[in-house]
Amino acid sequence: DASYAIDDVDAWDMSSVRRTISKIRPDWVLNCIGIIKQLDEAKNAKATIYINALFPHLVCESAAEAGARVIQVSTDCVFSGNRGDYVEEDLPDAEDLYGRTKYLGEVTYDHALTLRTSIVGRDLFSNVSLIDWFLSQSQKRVRGYTQAIYTGLTTRALSEEIWRLMSQYDHLHGLYHVSSSKISKFDLLSLVNRLFKAGVALEPLDSVWCDRSLCSKRYQHDTHFVPPSWEQMVVAMANDTTPYQRFRDGHD
Repeated sequence: DASYAIDDVDAWDMSSVRRTISKIRPDWVLNCIGIIKQLDEAKNAKATIYINALFPHLVCESAAEAGARVIQVSTDCVFSGNRGDYVEEDLPDAEDLYGRTKYLGEVTYDHALTLRTSIVGRDLFSNVSLIDWFLSQSQKRVRGYTQAIYTGLTTRALSEEIWRLMSQYDHLHGLYHVSSSKISKFDLLSLVNRLFKAGVALEPLDSVWCDRSLCSKRYQHDTHFVPPSWEQMVVAMANDTTPYQRFRDGHD
């Protein structure tokens, strides 16, 4: 509902963020913004450090003043991927700027909750995301990594889980891993290829090894979260009626 949108807020202008939170006095502030590896801005260390590392803490300060709780979305990329099955107590060991800044931006105040996870889904304005890039390769040959292990969620599944969390577990704070069952990037793309009828010639590639899988047993225990299957999540994504191409055409 566009009537709920607020246009005069800019993360680079912290006074606008404080002013808006103070005026609205929300129950929750959900910080989803970040500078990811795929963006050109990721080459700018100053911008990446501010948005990924410092901004979440500034948001928490403003939220505390307004009596609001905060959910910060973090990433499995705080880990190198050398081992897999990471738990909350494992020390992040990413060596790149993105992983390090996201780790520094994790908030664990009494009124704040950081969810370490990873998302896969459609993109409104480009083909930057894995799914949209893959769908744009129809009738082409693409290699899928059989040894790249993933435990993320689709954007829809994570959105639904965050809503459930805010509705039923408003006392939760600290750091939690939120993950699904393990799947290789090859198997994930095979599922997308089949359910979207994408017509991509997908070939297995086993020369790349990376396992950033997260263990979410503690989160499942504390919130009774039951991870949806990958079949369920990709079916829901394939059945999504959002007119993505219209958004992209309008954006261009």
